[in-house]
Amino acid sequence: MATLGLVVHEGREAAVVQADDLGKRLSAEGHEVRHLIEPGGSAGLDLVVSLGGDGSILRAVNLLDGRPVPVLGVNFGQLGYLTACEPDDVDVAVGRVLRGEHGIEERMMLTVEVRRADGTIVGSDHGLNELVVERTGHTIRLGVSFDGSFFTSYAADGLIVATPTGSTAYAFSARGPIVDALHRSLQLTPVSAHMLFDRTLVVGPETEITLEVLGDRLATCTVDGREVAPLDRGDLVVCTASERTARLVTFGESGFEWVLKAKFGLEDR
Repeated sequence: MATLGLVVHEGREAAVVQADDLGKRLSAEGHEVRHLIEPGGSAGLDLVVSLGGDGSILRAVNLLDGRPVPVLGVNFGQLGYLTACEPDDVDVAVGRVLRGEHGIEERMMLTVEVRRADGTIVGSDHGLNELVVERTGHTIRLGVSFDGSFFTSYAADGLIVATPTGSTAYAFSARGPIVDALHRSLQLTPVSAHMLFDRTLVVGPETEITLEVLGDRLATCTVDGREVAPLDRGDLVVCTASERTARLVTFGESGFEWVLKAKFGLEDR
């Protein structure tokens, strides 16, 4: 018998109802079922079922706190780029995973630290999609360094450091490139840059990216939508590839081109 965790988008009634039904059926079959709310409840899990959208999968990965447990995403959202099945298929999908009839995609993650000018670490997090440093009401100026070497400064509404998985999230809306989710790289994309150089930079996964707040305008640092720390003049945000990976369940066709065609409606063109 298996131990399964459920992560549910509480704002979607259909997801809540299906999670309750799924939990009852799995319990009747002898499995242990937990509703995950805090990271401490993720020890000993064999599978996490996320019922919601891509945001629910990000939450599930965060709740796992680095544990290498596969996540099966059930799409109750709109695009559902990270999900593996639709609500009508959840029973079949869970059964296939429990029988080992599935694939796993290892997705690159980020490690982020926020440091004051004196080097004191005041916040840290791991993310599957992106790090965002953005303005609090005004355009901000951010200095960018690669591996400790200053590159340039940006005047912009913000800067995004995305993983390949995150290339189809916020970075996509900021006109960044779409990157194969299994490729390993970091993409630095400015948001509404007030300068001629506004293109995305794609750097190797071993690169350490440091963003420094220049000037007196306040900013915020978020990772996958979670606030890490407020930022002031001289504060540093240091981003590297994480030792953690997210393990997402897949079935059958899951290649880069297939997912783009299916999720962006390109099959009839």
